[in-house]
Amino acid sequence: MEATAQISGALPGRMFDALVLGGPAMWAIAALSVISLAVIIWKIWDLLAAGAWSGGAHSQAAIAAWAAGDPDGAEAALAGRRSLRAQLARAAMASLRDPQLDWAGAEAETGRVARDLLARARSGLRALELAVVIGPLLGLLGTVAGMIAAFRALQEAGVQADPATLAGGIWEALLTTAAGMAVAIPAQIALSGFDAVVDRLRHDMEDAATRIFARAPATLTERPRAAAE
Repeated sequence: MEATAQISGALPGRMFDALVLGGPAMWAIAALSVISLAVIIWKIWDLLAAGAWSGGAHSQAAIAAWAAGDPDGAEAALAGRRSLRAQLARAAMASLRDPQLDWAGAEAETGRVARDLLARARSGLRALELAVVIGPLLGLLGTVAGMIAAFRALQEAGVQADPATLAGGIWEALLTTAAGMAVAIPAQIALSGFDAVVDRLRHDMEDAATRIFARAPATLTERPRAAAE
């Protein structure tokens, strides 16, 4: 128990020592890691609120009612639903039922809503992309700066240079490279996961829109197509 307490107490001190040894680049990497973690946590919450992992059961039930010729029941099934799938399905149905829109106009409006929803789903991912790129570059910058300082100290020492001192300077410089990769790797994993979720949402939304337009009740398809002609 005492050994565990000593290790736990030593961790903050060691982390602070690593920040000091790494110099300004290490502080920048530390700030980048905090920002990346905050973006990841926020993005998980944002996708949960958008129903990214809900499966779209209500949307599927609404599309089934729509295909069965019950547009009122279909829109009622989507009332109050805030998931991206439900919002897209509701927008497609409303476009088809809008007397001011012909068939092409309804498709254009549905496409516009889909692009807006997907842009919302991808919000915040640019920050993770930046962390993936900038993290290793900051680490490399810190390492190069540290190596320059180490070899400069070696030159000033001349023939009395201590190899151990040079080795210590090198490993201190390499800390920033390791820290940069430690930030970039989790950010890349999270980014890939979020991209997969957004791709799945895009597929589901395209599928829902196609089914809504292809299975629209005859009373709706006749009016828009006639207006388009």
